[in-house]
Amino acid sequence: MTSRRGTRIRVAALAAVCAAALLLSGCSTLFPPARPHSTTSKPTGEKVEPALQPFYSQVLHWQACAGGFQCADARAPMDWKDPGKASIKLALIRHVASGTPIGSLLVNPGGPGASGVDFVKQSLSYAVDSTLEQHFDIVGFDPRGVGASSAVDCGGSRELDDFIYGIVPGTPGSDAWIAQVEKENGQFGQACLKNTGALLQYVDTDSAARDIDLLRAVLGDKKLNYLGYSYGTLLGATYAQLYPRKTGRLVLDGALDPATSDFDVTLTQAKGFESAFRAYLGDCLSRKGCPFHGTVNGAVTQVHQLLEQLQQHPVAGEDGRMLGANTMFTAIILPLYDQSNWKYLDQLFDDVRQGGTSIAFQLADSYNDRDSSGAYSSNETEAFQAINCLDYKTDSDPADMRRQAAQLDAQAPLFGPVMSWGGTSCATWPFPGSRDRVAIHAAGSAPIIVVGTTDDPATPYVWAKNLAKELQNGHLVTRTGEGHTGYNKGNRCVDSAVDDFFVSDKVPSRDPHC
Repeated sequence: MTSRRGTRIRVAALAAVCAAALLLSGCSTLFPPARPHSTTSKPTGEKVEPALQPFYSQVLHWQACAGGFQCADARAPMDWKDPGKASIKLALIRHVASGTPIGSLLVNPGGPGASGVDFVKQSLSYAVDSTLEQHFDIVGFDPRGVGASSAVDCGGSRELDDFIYGIVPGTPGSDAWIAQVEKENGQFGQACLKNTGALLQYVDTDSAARDIDLLRAVLGDKKLNYLGYSYGTLLGATYAQLYPRKTGRLVLDGALDPATSDFDVTLTQAKGFESAFRAYLGDCLSRKGCPFHGTVNGAVTQVHQLLEQLQQHPVAGEDGRMLGANTMFTAIILPLYDQSNWKYLDQLFDDVRQGGTSIAFQLADSYNDRDSSGAYSSNETEAFQAINCLDYKTDSDPADMRRQAAQLDAQAPLFGPVMSWGGTSCATWPFPGSRDRVAIHAAGSAPIIVVGTTDDPATPYVWAKNLAKELQNGHLVTRTGEGHTGYNKGNRCVDSAVDDFFVSDKVPSRDPHC
């Protein structure tokens, strides 16, 4: 038995921020008061084709919102190929610079599907450091399909529970099981289409990148300054490909490689999380109170047996949901995003060994933005599915999926089996994927910094190296260590390289290998 949800992993930096607080209290930070700022933004007034002029000439009206921030809405074409057809809303939040601003700095936390508005509002000091707060107006935005913008909607909490946590009976990989998974994924897609309408066809990354250029212009910036984490690196690289001459200072942290195939993404992530989990086990076995004993290999075997057991015999939780291998996998990987959260893995395995499910569901629910009442605080799961199904051309041929499952099992024997069968995710989605998985060169762009962490489980280091090479003007900054993303994570060398680039336009002459 396994979940009917696809196996792609959301790569949102915000997940690691709130993980440390999920068993304690809400995720919050304190901010200094922002200086007064104009309540309107003057657009750049640049010339665009007549059909786009009403969008590029719009004036943003900022209003005070909670925590000393300012909020505004922009309008964008739903279909960039037919701008007059319909428009959508894009939600923004701004923390004005404490000093004299260089300009706006747009920030995206990843996903796809993570809310940039919530990221800035709830975790400003995690999104950027005090240097950038001083010199830039920090702008968070919800991409099309996400959060407070015109959003993907696939139904209520019950439908999401069934999609994320539901169990499909049968043997994974069998013809009957594949057919049932694809059928139920297709039903979920139809629910998304019914509730979302025509927008569901237009939440792809290329359209979102065009939205960013519109936001740049209406914010009054002639060039884009941008900080993208995780999936936000693909969004930023796509912008640079479409508008190379409009790039200002772009930093892409925790990079995706645009040229990597869908299956290779899954394989590399499976190996990355498996490596990170082994690092956790090595640390755990050196401490008192570790739920494991013996060797790392021995502990891996125990977890492998646990996942196999949950695959065959899911355990009922207090609210009736079933804890299967996929949900347990989600509970395991969330703390791996940040080494400071490894302690929650100790609690997880202690609880499961005693027959409990509560901590596993708390961790999985935190990853899925589900609260204790069963309500979902965001539409990230829905947006994640919709965006990926448009961006990725998936292979749903059963023979190919079986070959891929065997390769995943061979190269990532612990997590590979759980992450197999990704081709079922979008096989029956209402709209086919159209993005070509090719390198992005962004010829003619300004310098772009790519930050990679050597033991990043969600966006492995090799992707950062690849993207920095593929970009015509890419510059790699390496952070040696564990965890997802590298900037503003306590490494002064990385922080200085990024801050010097944004504030002084200083490009590292070579990789500083921080």
